[in-house]
Amino acid sequence: MAAFPLKQVRGRQWDALLITLALGHGVLLLTWASIPLIAIGLWWNANTIAHNFVHRMIIPGRILKACFSCYLSLLLGFPQSLWRARHLGHHGLPGRPELRQMVLDCGSALILWATLLVFAPRFTFSVYLPGYLLGLGLCFLQGYYEHERGTVSHYGRFYNLLFFNDGYHIEHHAHPGMDWRELRMAKASTAGSSRYPPVLRWLECANLCTLERLVLRLPILQRFVIGRHELALRRLIAALPARCTVERVGIVGGGLFPRTAIILKRLQPRWKLRLIDLSAENLAVARSFLAAETEYTNEQFDPSEPCDYDLLIIPLSLVGDRQAIYRRPPAPALLVHDWVWRSRGTSVIVSWLLLKRLNLIIR
Repeated sequence: MAAFPLKQVRGRQWDALLITLALGHGVLLLTWASIPLIAIGLWWNANTIAHNFVHRMIIPGRILKACFSCYLSLLLGFPQSLWRARHLGHHGLPGRPELRQMVLDCGSALILWATLLVFAPRFTFSVYLPGYLLGLGLCFLQGYYEHERGTVSHYGRFYNLLFFNDGYHIEHHAHPGMDWRELRMAKASTAGSSRYPPVLRWLECANLCTLERLVLRLPILQRFVIGRHELALRRLIAALPARCTVERVGIVGGGLFPRTAIILKRLQPRWKLRLIDLSAENLAVARSFLAAETEYTNEQFDPSEPCDYDLLIIPLSLVGDRQAIYRRPPAPALLVHDWVWRSRGTSVIVSWLLLKRLNLIIR
């Protein structure tokens, strides 16, 4: 008897894990149905098992594949063949559903909903439907924030362990049919990434942008923010080594309330400052706070491109791989705003209230 290649055997073992987890999901719903379980199960399965099933043959044989598609349609409450066509269209790939499979999948989903409504209407409206709608909401957040600023990846180990490397989303779009285990090896070196998983990515805007706009409205907050940042900047500028001669300074994300530029104009009036911000609206706001000689660039900062700044200042709200910037500083000196628990290089806490520190990195 011919032996399967080792890689193929191991691949089938991982596919068997996905199928087993899908069966386990069904068992949990039958024995311990609750709003959180229904919501989280739908969100997790749709972005792991069902997603892999859309792109790859994780189950062998035409009949078994058809049965598994019907099972997922019954488990998740929507026809998998229609979902597959829609999702492959999102990737720009052909995926017209087979009529017979579409009928079977639609029938499976209808059986689920008819059974619930006829035999358990109270459970349907008090538990299943709220959980189901919440799960769809989580799926919407997931899909929206994976693509809201172009395709974005998240490289957190815990998330990618639980979601079978779903965080490697740029890589997945570059190689839609690639096995989830291989996505890490295809990691895009200049990929735009986020510190948050997609479903939590709204925190980047809700926490930081909302705070910035609040500071714009309240002078008392402006004085507090400038005071705390000025103390930190004074200490770190004094810590610059003698070999670091600073003339040109790039301030990434310097729009909205440009506290760093305001402080540096006061501390080092001879330094030439350039604000780099993707939002033209934010730069327009910044101009109202700064002197005319300040320069502005309306573009997204790319740390992989050549940089002629002597000092580069990175914001807490950076969209991209912050760790790559620490590993390969794009300028001779960096001042990196980071969370209070992430100390790198010469570091000063800006404010415990803001959970923020400033790290000085010398290349």
